[in-house]
Amino acid sequence: MSDQSDYAKKMWVNAYDQGVKDCVDFKNILISQYLEDSTKNFPDNPALIFQGVTLSFKELNEMVARFAAALKNFGIKKGDSVAILLPNVIPCVVAYYATLKIGGIVVLNNPLYSDRELLHQFNDSNSTFLITLDLLANRMVNLREKTKIKTIVYTSIGDYLPFVKRLLFPLVAKKKGLAADVTAAKNLFKFKDVIAKYSPDYTQTDVDFDDVAMYQYTGGTTGVSKGVMLTHRNISCQIQQLEAWFPGFEKGKEVMLGALPIFHVFGMSVSMNLAIRMGWANVLVPKPQPEPLLEAISKFKVTFAPLVPTMYIGILDHPDLAHTDLTSIKGCFSGSAPLPLEVINNFQEKTGSIIVEGFGLTESTPVTHVNPFNGVRKQGSIGLPIPDTECKIVDLEDPEREMPIGEAGELLIRGPQVMKGYLNKPDETKKTLTKDGYLCTGDVAKMDEDGYCYIVDRIKDMIISGGYNVYPRDIDEVLFEHPKILEACCIGIPHEKRGEAVKAFVILKEGKEMTEREVIDYCDTKLAKYKLPVAVEFRHELPKSNVGKILRKDLRIEEQNK
Repeated sequence: MSDQSDYAKKMWVNAYDQGVKDCVDFKNILISQYLEDSTKNFPDNPALIFQGVTLSFKELNEMVARFAAALKNFGIKKGDSVAILLPNVIPCVVAYYATLKIGGIVVLNNPLYSDRELLHQFNDSNSTFLITLDLLANRMVNLREKTKIKTIVYTSIGDYLPFVKRLLFPLVAKKKGLAADVTAAKNLFKFKDVIAKYSPDYTQTDVDFDDVAMYQYTGGTTGVSKGVMLTHRNISCQIQQLEAWFPGFEKGKEVMLGALPIFHVFGMSVSMNLAIRMGWANVLVPKPQPEPLLEAISKFKVTFAPLVPTMYIGILDHPDLAHTDLTSIKGCFSGSAPLPLEVINNFQEKTGSIIVEGFGLTESTPVTHVNPFNGVRKQGSIGLPIPDTECKIVDLEDPEREMPIGEAGELLIRGPQVMKGYLNKPDETKKTLTKDGYLCTGDVAKMDEDGYCYIVDRIKDMIISGGYNVYPRDIDEVLFEHPKILEACCIGIPHEKRGEAVKAFVILKEGKEMTEREVIDYCDTKLAKYKLPVAVEFRHELPKSNVGKILRKDLRIEEQNK
């Protein structure tokens, strides 16, 4: 990037909140050491709250040390891969920190994945140890034969519950699908038995800051999921960047809503690791549906809530909202998809909180951009590059050419949170990381004169209709603004005259009715003619990722298979 480049000037720094610096004085602190530090500073403060059970930092640190001892006893050494296949439960946090403590490589997996998807990730990561849920244990024992996994440890939702709930759990759990009988098998152990058996081992294995700490698999939205190699530096620097971005939130004083799945990079960094770093209580929500979210916020007086748009929408649309107190919330962080203005305004009005939208990718641990918390928050913008993060917009055809301010191109990002590369995929790594260290995001974006960035769309999602570039996200936003529409997603479909045209998938709010013609006519008041949907399909639900992001790719596949 030349000195004359608009992007080299980092004009975005001028829009930072007071107290937020352009550069972070990064410390080479391992993530596992963050837990040690918070235990020293806030030993008796709640670290994890699960279904009413509270674990202090001292208790969590001891449990991590016990599991670290167990992993060593099972033969797990520095550089070995440990697969974690769990929702947001206490053992998930314990296994993550224990693995990093002994120098192992964490492999977070989605419990909703099929055997085919899990088999690919277990084998690609060379995992030799697995911790999972009783509901999945029998399946995983059968799958183990096709992998290098030797040992399986399983836990249950009922392992950590308040006394009364723990008594009642066995009576209702199986009927509700919350527990399962596990058939005895070789090298299969219960988590609570393992924890009880070993004395705590607090020693930190010597690892280099640039060693790989985890393989975080992409969602596979563009094919077979890729293992993103994130180093100890990536993960630690990301947390220090986030801490720098929110200087008004005090260590040891806040309550985090742990609703984003930890197995997703957004939940791992922003919910789990940031809370540990800051000495905050983390209210774990294993199934982030509106009812348990409302209950967790009101009961435990949550003050910081990272959520995705579908969670905000679900909360606002739930009948319990009318008699639930959400005023404890001070700050909210939204990512993964654009948050409609109506939703932002309604949620802020109900809670008195501030929502900042941000942006990130698995390949960047994930956060690269966030709107200022106390400064100007621009509707539709993903915000500003966070401290020590550079970005530029380049021509879609000629990546060497930077686009003028205000014009769209591919978003490129560089910073300490950017991955080392893709596991076992050197060619993919070369395509995604430039020689000078920029991450090619695959997102079409533009930057305004103040340095705020706006995602126009994914390059692969772009529709070419009659020679015009149509970004489906533009149409999604218009549909979201309609008072009768709850959710919407648009894709390109073949068209005999235009080549491609727009089809809209729409979910209406409860009790509301619309016709296809009404939807198209409404769009006609807001959009150019070539952007108008030619077809509308009404749905009760849309395909979503594990963090609630609508999967446009799946809708395209469904349409192609008709």
